[in-house]
Amino acid sequence: MDGTLLDLAFDNYFWRELIPRVIARRRNITEGRAREHVFELYADKEGTLDWYCLDFWGRQLELDLVELKTASSQRIRFLPGAREFLQMARDSGKRLVLVTNAHQENLNMKKDVAGLTLWIDEFVSSHDIGAPKEKRVFWERLQAGLGFDPAAALFVDDSQAVLDAAAAFGIGSVIGIRCPDSRMPGRDTGRHPSIDSIAEWL
Repeated sequence: MDGTLLDLAFDNYFWRELIPRVIARRRNITEGRAREHVFELYADKEGTLDWYCLDFWGRQLELDLVELKTASSQRIRFLPGAREFLQMARDSGKRLVLVTNAHQENLNMKKDVAGLTLWIDEFVSSHDIGAPKEKRVFWERLQAGLGFDPAAALFVDDSQAVLDAAAAFGIGSVIGIRCPDSRMPGRDTGRHPSIDSIAEWL
């Protein structure tokens, strides 16, 4: 979802700019010190389910993250061509399943703001699965729950670790997104075939 359909600029702004700013004001410290503090906390949980959990970070940071996200939701944007791609895929009759590491409340907010239910058949959060997409068990449980043929599936993501896990599980077509954040230069997706954005498929 984030970095594939929706511009990752929103999440990068929220976690890397807004949160340190709010903490700096509340604790009467510089933004630099606040940023250093929260980035250390983030790094300790990277690749785990807690990394993506609003409840966990709300407790750690002593902030109402749902309220802060809702107040910033006007920044949520589709990546170029994403809406058109979704419509094209929908018109083709393909089964569209959005699998995300986003916390359920975060997913629900973005579904509402972006209107994703217009195109997507099913939504699966890693928090419902009990493991992040970086772990093989996520894919095992997803396949068991949805009953799809991994070899016939197409999966698109902006995370190299997630792409690696999907490919190792046996997903037939694994494609990386090089430009998940419209404000940032493109990045490497490792050994996987990649595109700047799904607009290239239009």
